[in-house]
Amino acid sequence: MRHGMTTSGLFQQSQAHSPSFFSVMRAMGQHGDDLADFCIPCNPYFPTDGMFGELERNLRTILKFYPSDAGAITAQLAHVLRLNPSTISLANGSTELITWIDHLLVDASIAVPIPTFGRWTDQPLETGKRVDMFLLKEANNFELRVDEYIEFVKRRGSRVAVLCNPNNPDGGYLSRREVIRFMDALEDLDLVVIDESFIDFVEAEMNPSVAAEAVVRPNVIVLKSLGKNFGLHGIRFGYQVSNPALTRKLSAALPKWNLNSLAETVIFMLAEHRAEYEDSLKRLALDRFMMNSQLSQFPELTVYPSQANFLLVKLPGSVDGAELCDYLLTEHHLLVRQCGNKIGMTSQFMRFGVRPDTEVERLVEGLRGVERLGGGRHTPPIELVSHSREPERSIS
Repeated sequence: MRHGMTTSGLFQQSQAHSPSFFSVMRAMGQHGDDLADFCIPCNPYFPTDGMFGELERNLRTILKFYPSDAGAITAQLAHVLRLNPSTISLANGSTELITWIDHLLVDASIAVPIPTFGRWTDQPLETGKRVDMFLLKEANNFELRVDEYIEFVKRRGSRVAVLCNPNNPDGGYLSRREVIRFMDALEDLDLVVIDESFIDFVEAEMNPSVAAEAVVRPNVIVLKSLGKNFGLHGIRFGYQVSNPALTRKLSAALPKWNLNSLAETVIFMLAEHRAEYEDSLKRLALDRFMMNSQLSQFPELTVYPSQANFLLVKLPGSVDGAELCDYLLTEHHLLVRQCGNKIGMTSQFMRFGVRPDTEVERLVEGLRGVERLGGGRHTPPIELVSHSREPERSIS
């Protein structure tokens, strides 16, 4: 790799978040074209090749002309989602919405389970808020126990509470019924945020989102990420759903032209390609099941159940995640995510984005070859055994 760049160095530069795919490609030089990305969880089946072809044919127009204003694009998304446009705000990625939620709606304190998406702790800390961190316990498979979290929020006197469902990085999922119970128990708070960035990947129940419940509650915002679902992280688009008063407050703070023409084009394509999108989710669910099965064959690894498009894996004590990241990148051209820079986790934990079989085979081969990592210190190899352990979940 050029300039001695390692993934550990890239992660240190990016603090609690993953390095960009482009940064790693540049660091790899001539090997960048062979890079397989298990780091950023992305839908590999959407948009379809046909949709990409349509985008390519219209690229000159898309890039040359100014996009519509946020209101016009929001109205189209509301039409596709069958929601009232007065309850939706579109933004340049869910992180833009997290930033404005913090500035506009978080006065003093916010409760956040950890580990979770880093911006929910980093953003309010950067603006001087008190962040009450509720530790999800490894002994409980990082399961969020609703009654314990509610009691924690009330005991700490937090005025805002966040819940990510499914959670990142473990993929743990709370049923819709439990999330509604959580919202109802905290109706006296200034705000409750349900981050559903990965909700479309859930197969545990039909209609898992609580967005319809948010619009009839005075203090609830549901956050959505289109980039993750649609496999288009580079576009940067997300949205929130809440009652019209909260939506107006957020929308008033957002720039009138805060989405680009490429995002607009994709949103207007969705109505015609809903079936392909639903098919992509089914294919990814099968990939998750198969990848879980493959990784669960390594007796040294602990693979946690997930309803998202990634899997959390605990390494044996003899293997350090930062060193494993560098080994897999330099020797196998695989970009993977270790969680040592996530609050509430260590580098013994890895988050692998769900990928198709051909790429998972490369990951399995890389894990088979782990022998020496870090300054000549001997690390016992991770060996694939012939028997297989039943995966935590099967697809429905």
